[in-house]
Amino acid sequence: METKTGITFFAAGLFFLLVAIIVIFADWYFRRRSLKRMCGMIQSAMDGTFRAETFDESLYAAMENKLAEYLTASETRRGKLSAEQDKIKTLIADISHQTKTPIANLLLYTELLKEEEGGEDSETVALLESQVKKLDFLIQSLVKSSRLETGILVLHPEKKELSALLEEVQKQYGTRAREKGLYLHVAVEKAQGITACFDPKWTLEAVGNLVDNAIKYTKTGGVTVSVKSYELFVSIEVADTGIGIAEEEHAKVFGRFYRSAAVSGEDGVGIGLYLAREIVKQELGYIQLASEMGKGTTFSLYLPVD
Repeated sequence: METKTGITFFAAGLFFLLVAIIVIFADWYFRRRSLKRMCGMIQSAMDGTFRAETFDESLYAAMENKLAEYLTASETRRGKLSAEQDKIKTLIADISHQTKTPIANLLLYTELLKEEEGGEDSETVALLESQVKKLDFLIQSLVKSSRLETGILVLHPEKKELSALLEEVQKQYGTRAREKGLYLHVAVEKAQGITACFDPKWTLEAVGNLVDNAIKYTKTGGVTVSVKSYELFVSIEVADTGIGIAEEEHAKVFGRFYRSAAVSGEDGVGIGLYLAREIVKQELGYIQLASEMGKGTTFSLYLPVD
């Protein structure tokens, strides 16, 4: 009798153990399947191929439904954002195209006026030419920055030596510095053999903006462009002996159209530093600023080694 009872309890225990194993396995299976489905949904959303499906009303399916609703809304927002970007691209292209001819014509007319008797000495003609060139620079800068922001312009960084870049900086800005009575020292030879990952055309634009500002706001002395190599980055430093930048303005100078009251009388539209920072950000680099009023400013442009 005791033997039969023991066998019965053993069989019952074995049965409940088996049931527990089945329940645990089923729970694990359904959890895993739901997680895989949700991972697939997230991946399809990342790929831009997500489509809502019909799910049952179980607990896990309810969570899947919530995720599906969120991803559907995200996909809708993505579509609207893409449409807005297309509109912006079209608008920028129109602005660029529609302003080229009028500005070119204005410059042509100023040249014709200068050729007339006494035209070159006319203050009015000189002012007109200056303003047209400023307008052209402003529009081109706005178009460049907008294209960078909206992804119309894509940079193509590649590993290259910095010497050719610095040599071009010397060519483009050397004469302007000399005309203002300043020196421009560019460490072309020291940059030979030093490589970084950058887009040559756009990095020249960024460094050029820094050098242009340095020359513009330096009265005596000059500008030095040097290179320093670190483990992960290479730094192009543009140092001047100019008026300096107040500490409270260090964060502001990179803002679009920001101009300090101290330089309000100088030519410029306040977009050069903003554009330089946007370019370097797209190259996975960054810019640092060190300055002291009356003692000059140093901008350090960091480019990744790889």
